[in-house]
Amino acid sequence: MTVSRAPSGHHGAVARRKFRKTNTDRCVADLVAAIGADRVRADGASRLLASTDASIFVGGHAGPVCFPESTAQVQACVRVAAAHRRPVVARGAGSGLTGGAAPLGSAVVVSTTRMNQILEVDVDNRVAWVEPGVINLDLSNHLEDLGLHFAPDPSSQQVCTIGGNVANNSGGPHCLAYGVTSAHVLAIEVVLSDGEVVMLGGLDAEPGGYDLRGAFVGSEGMLGIATRVAVRLTRNPRSIRTLLLSFGDVESAAETVGAVIASGLVPAAIEMMDKRCVAAVEDFVHAGYPRDAEAVLLVEVDGLPGGVELQAQRVEEIANRFGADVRVASDPEERALWWKGRKSAFGAIARIKPDYYLHDTVVPRSKLVEVLRSIYEIIDRHGLLVLNVFHAGDGNLHPIIAYDSREPGVSEKVREAGREIIEVSLAAGGVLSGEHGIGVEKRDFMPLMFSDSDLDHQARLRAAFDELCVMNPGKVLPSPHSCSDIASLNDAGEDLWG
Repeated sequence: MTVSRAPSGHHGAVARRKFRKTNTDRCVADLVAAIGADRVRADGASRLLASTDASIFVGGHAGPVCFPESTAQVQACVRVAAAHRRPVVARGAGSGLTGGAAPLGSAVVVSTTRMNQILEVDVDNRVAWVEPGVINLDLSNHLEDLGLHFAPDPSSQQVCTIGGNVANNSGGPHCLAYGVTSAHVLAIEVVLSDGEVVMLGGLDAEPGGYDLRGAFVGSEGMLGIATRVAVRLTRNPRSIRTLLLSFGDVESAAETVGAVIASGLVPAAIEMMDKRCVAAVEDFVHAGYPRDAEAVLLVEVDGLPGGVELQAQRVEEIANRFGADVRVASDPEERALWWKGRKSAFGAIARIKPDYYLHDTVVPRSKLVEVLRSIYEIIDRHGLLVLNVFHAGDGNLHPIIAYDSREPGVSEKVREAGREIIEVSLAAGGVLSGEHGIGVEKRDFMPLMFSDSDLDHQARLRAAFDELCVMNPGKVLPSPHSCSDIASLNDAGEDLWG
């Protein structure tokens, strides 16, 4: 076969661009033919909206954005993309915080937001089959009258989707006792990069073979696209006690967390906020938090009534040893208001600064005080502002760096401070992420935590699912372990679609 090559230089670049533009037009036409014109968007506005997520990463380039409504239509999108050698990026609500849903290289974006049906609820076996576009909180609201809920409860649960929870192995405040998403997913129907449909896991108590379900949960869209998910449902607790503990210093609050866990108690949740975060939340929600406290802990215990009362008393005794002022929610309304304040913390930041960088590392509970001190020192040295709100029970830190990106040089300071926070966390024996994932944000920090052999085996696992290396390329794995340099990324992410 003879291959015609465009001339080099300026004329060659123009010729190559015209050739690619023709190919992209054909790709869009084939997508429209496959799933219908009302399910494909290739205009600039739609592509721009699909080019980023809720992170500070910029530089994504979306190709056509597809809105399939069935597994068969997801298959069709993937097969068209493969025929045109285009990468594919699955997308849910776009609430991710690491650039994981930001497409590189003008990828075909497969949005699962229209696949939002709760397909089946088996109350006896406490299992629900759902589509990936189901909103996390909508599922629990749907189950409320049945006395059940979906345990993972990210702060973004009002908007984030089950598919996104699966992609990032999402957590939430109540995952201290109940576990993150992987503990609540039994089976996943997946479309692979060649369009094949497979079922990972199953409803049996001990499915045979390798735990491919476990490999898929948390894979950030690199192994395929989830189209149906069987989730485990949790019974609503008979009794709940929620305590608000106020402290005169951050160290006492952090030490209380360690003491509670060391006592043998595992509360449903232990959340911590520092003074700046409390002030922001109070201005925004008026949740009833004490403004004069340097730090507060929101501790919740649940279970059978007698045991819950004993646990709440034990938490109060421990907190008193560290000088805490203790309040117990007087009714469900006050409890709901306290939790609304905690879960509105990120939105409350907008009252202080227009931009924020939300971090996500995990450190040993024994190192909480040490790492928090380091974070405050890093932020002060860079002349920035930080608000700390995090899952204290499992050491999952979420320092929020609030800033105004319009100020000259401030974005660079924010990124440098973020790098130092990662390094401090790892030096304390921590890990890169607890629930937000790696995406683009932490991709290049992976060698600080994993050896070359570790990364090579992760790349081999990825290739076992996606031999074509087109599912969300350029994420998680750093070069040379990544497939981010494949031809489909088209000259370092050049936008070929308009």
